[in-house]
Amino acid sequence: MNKKSRLSLPRWSVAPEDSSPLQRKNFLNVQIDGIGIGLSSAASQFLPVFLTRLGATNFQVGLLTSMPGFTGLIFSIFVGRFLQTRKKIIPWFSAARLMVVSAYAMTGVVTLLIPRDYQVAAILAIWAVVTLPQITVNVAFSVVMNAVAGPNGRYALMSRRWTILGVTTAIVATIAGQVLDRIGFPLNYQVVFIGLSAGGLISYYFSNQLVIPDNVAAAAEVKTSGLRERLAGSVSDILSERDFVRFSLQRFVFLSGNALGLPLFPIYYVREIQASDAWIGIINTAATAVVLLGYTLWVRTSQWRGSRFVLLASTFGMSLYPALMAFTHQVELVAFYAALGGFFQCGIDLVFFDELMKVVPQNRSAIFVSIAQSMQYLATILAPLIGTALASTSIGVGGALLVSAAVRFAGFLLFALWVKQKPKGS
Repeated sequence: MNKKSRLSLPRWSVAPEDSSPLQRKNFLNVQIDGIGIGLSSAASQFLPVFLTRLGATNFQVGLLTSMPGFTGLIFSIFVGRFLQTRKKIIPWFSAARLMVVSAYAMTGVVTLLIPRDYQVAAILAIWAVVTLPQITVNVAFSVVMNAVAGPNGRYALMSRRWTILGVTTAIVATIAGQVLDRIGFPLNYQVVFIGLSAGGLISYYFSNQLVIPDNVAAAAEVKTSGLRERLAGSVSDILSERDFVRFSLQRFVFLSGNALGLPLFPIYYVREIQASDAWIGIINTAATAVVLLGYTLWVRTSQWRGSRFVLLASTFGMSLYPALMAFTHQVELVAFYAALGGFFQCGIDLVFFDELMKVVPQNRSAIFVSIAQSMQYLATILAPLIGTALASTSIGVGGALLVSAAVRFAGFLLFALWVKQKPKGS
């Protein structure tokens, strides 16, 4: 019986066949952590909708998306430096995640206590405060997951984690949408946000159980010189990693297109197609339920055709998504296109993580990941505000979605052109 249970564990944890018991336990804890994050992800889908229904302007909805970018651009490298000097990263990762998810509970509570006229500003203030722990999560996540997966287990670990997270989000978003339709506004959103914040406790407990190697060597290296010398050395080190620079720039363009469209979708649902909360829940469910199929097919595709094919196919497909949305006002078609977008997003999630970790020096992963995150934050600063500003002009939300599609397509072309130039050396 004991032997049988040990044999069944790798199937659930998706750890490689030759993994140690600790590695299998790590893989399993990552999956359960995904359930907790799936709960909060369901809440995140309704946050911009809540702001919109409270009367937030297009600019304020865009600000919700862009605020992490402002903080991240300023502090991301410093957070990476800080984490690089920590002997143990896990406690910082799990505690920061708990703080971020707790913001959903705070959103619900604060709107119960203060007058309606101040609620939008209060919500934005809450999410401005948690941008710093969110930076810590974003930088630490790649470092921690890479340490858990190892160089050969990234697709297996992340596909299972994101599948579990997506299925959880899909189910909970559907239930949340029905709850929102059955309780009066704004109590419905307050109940949903406070209830779903429980996912933070699940995430904190299981992510805190992860065990990865101490960061002793890197910490000693970073402490050997002053701040100015370390920053100058970092710039030189980064520029010397040409593959890292190339991939980061290409990813920056594509993510700018993504960020430009991100705040437009909830505005489009509420103001253009006038979708009910129940239908918005179904649309969000369609985008996440497809992960059951999406991650499995993309993993197999990477095995058959290679990761570069996944990179091109997923970025091309995702560039079509906002354009398709812009040309329909039928809520049923919107749900279908959301599922299509979710499918291509699965490929992007896997290949962007894998390709980034391929070009990051392993002994300085926290610093290089923080640089990549800084570029991502730069994309999320202006692009969402540009998107919502465009939506307020004569081209409207639909025209702004087409601009998002064009920028994404430009990112796809950069990846495609680089692939054609690749036969040079390898």
